Parts: sequence; structure tokens; C-alpha cells
Amino acid sequence: MKSTLNLLHYAAFRAVMLTGTVSGAAELLGRSQPAVSRLLDRLEYELGVSLFERRRGQVTPTPIAHMLLDEIERAYVSLEALSSFASRLASGEGGEISLAVMPALGINFVPHLLARFRQDWPKTKVTLNVRMSVKIEEWAAAQQIDFGLAETPFRRSGFRTEIFSDAPYIAAVPRDHPLADRSRLGPVDLHQGPFISWTSFVSARHLLDQALQSSGVKVDAAYETTFSVSAYEMVKQGIGIAIIDPYTAVEQLDDRVRLIPFAPKIPFNVALLRPETRVANPAADALLELMAEKRDRLLAQLPH
Repeated sequence: MKSTLNLLHYAAFRAVMLTGTVSGAAELLGRSQPAVSRLLDRLEYELGVSLFERRRGQVTPTPIAHMLLDEIERAYVSLEALSSFASRLASGEGGEISLAVMPALGINFVPHLLARFRQDWPKTKVTLNVRMSVKIEEWAAAQQIDFGLAETPFRRSGFRTEIFSDAPYIAAVPRDHPLADRSRLGPVDLHQGPFISWTSFVSARHLLDQALQSSGVKVDAAYETTFSVSAYEMVKQGIGIAIIDPYTAVEQLDDRVRLIPFAPKIPFNVALLRPETRVANPAADALLELMAEKRDRLLAQLPH
């Protein structure tokens, strides 16, 4: 049998959950209590689950009700975003870009070029989500963003990819460190640390471990962190040496740190993810063009 549920049934449920009573929900929705009760009864019937325990006129949500509310709240957030977008279009305020970027490019790289973007697209709203690569991949597969920048490899489908950057990671060394005058560093040099590494769930950690293993070198890290920017801050304080991504290296450039090429090269493989079913967005394309220009200028500053 085809479901006869509509948004009103879920609105009634949400109102009861928010107010705690059927009478409160009725007042919130501008309907009678019997009408709200009928909507709840129909919702439970169609879903085939019990959402409330009813005793002496009181309603107590079941565990299933709380799980359903979580899903409904996510849907309401999407609906509110859609309504906001439609309102901006109607008032001539322009469109919207939603992007998700890994921390190495989302903390400084993208924010620094948004001022330039706003000069050409002053009425376009930009939502910048800074997330780990696995979350960006998930959102791209779910068609929730216009584009993403994330570190490879990927496991999901539903999006197109192209390489945005493959410049190698680079060593960051305190300027007064014994290694600071070197023109190149290798795995064995990391023993002169203290060495600042990534935590085990960061993909770059596995690339570094492979490079060390291939060179027959084992290095125990004195410190571990999730982000290159945190490792770089430790280097600036003279705590030790680190291997960091090239974008953080240049964006955080500081006289207290020497940047030195590391061999074997460990590529920082950043891909552009474009969801397959998202419609063309000229503003997003313009932002990507600015990103490519800034990328080329930034990478040209790296020592070779």
C-alpha cells in the first residue's frame, strides 16, 4: 500500500518532541489537539513502530522516536538551507557555493583567497566546511557539496576526480637545529629529532612509514599530532623536526623555521572531487580558478 504520509505528519511529531506535549504541539502548529493526535497515530501506523508511550494523557517518546527526531532535524536543516537559497535568488542576492576542504588547505589557503573572490562575486554565499578527507569523500558521494579538496585514495563512487596537487611533503626544521644548514634530508636524519609525526589515522602517516620502511629506517616519534599546522607550530617553538604538507609550509612561513626538501619524495596527493549530479555552478568554477592560480604561486616558493 502506498504511504499517505506528508511533511505535516513529521511536523506534528517534531512539534510534540520539541514541546513535550500534544497540546503544546497543537498550539505550535495552530491546530487542534485531536488533529495532532490523528497525525501521530497515522505516522505510527504507516511506519509500523511505536513512537510514544501514552499514559494518563501524557506522551513519553520511545528510543525509536529519538532516533527518528535526529533524522528529521537533519532534514529540517537541509530544508532551511534550501529556503534561504531560494530567498537569496528571489531577492537577486546571487547563488551559493558549498565546499569541503581538508585542514591543510582549509585553515589558511582557501580563506586567504576569499577576499579576492568576493570582489567578483560579492553576492555569492560561500560555505567552507573544513573536514578530514574521509568526510569530504562521504559528502561528495552523497552530492552534498559543489566540490571538495581531499587527500587520496578514495573508496566511494558518485563523484569525478582530478589531481589538484601532488607536490611533495617537506621537512620543517628549527633554524638553530644541527640539520638546519642541510640542503636535503633523508629518513636517517630524523633520528636527530626530536621527531614530530602524525597520528596513526592520518593517511600521510602511512606514506611516511612506508618511506621509512623502504629505507630500512625506524624512527620513534617524540610527538604526534593530527594536523601539519600543529606540527609546524611545534617546530617554530624549537621542539623538534617534522615532515609537513607544502601548503602549510608556505602559508605558515616563519624565520624560526627552515624548509628543507625530503627524499625519498612523499607526494601530497590532493584531488578535486566533483559530485556527479550537482548542476553547473559558475561561481564555484570561478573560485576553483582562483585556487589554481594561488596554488601555482604558492608551490613556486618551495625550495627544490
